[in-house]
Amino acid sequence: MKSQYKSKYMEIGLKIAYYRKLRGMTQEQLAEAIGKSWSLVAQIESVNTDKGISLDTLLDISNTLNVPAYKFLMFEDIEQI
Repeated sequence: MKSQYKSKYMEIGLKIAYYRKLRGMTQEQLAEAIGKSWSLVAQIESVNTDKGISLDTLLDISNTLNVPAYKFLMFEDIEQI
């Protein structure tokens, strides 16, 4: 992952954690549903992550949580130009 995108990956992870908890799922349950390891889900959701997420994995998570994928990719622009 490029360091310039670290905050965006962190935001995606936080959104995944939010919707997962909203659906009453554990990280283990989400991992099982998308066919990935619990440690991958934990890394994706971690605020200190240096782990990127593939589009396939994001789409699997989107389908499992019943959340449109674009919601994970809408970023808050904290920089003022």
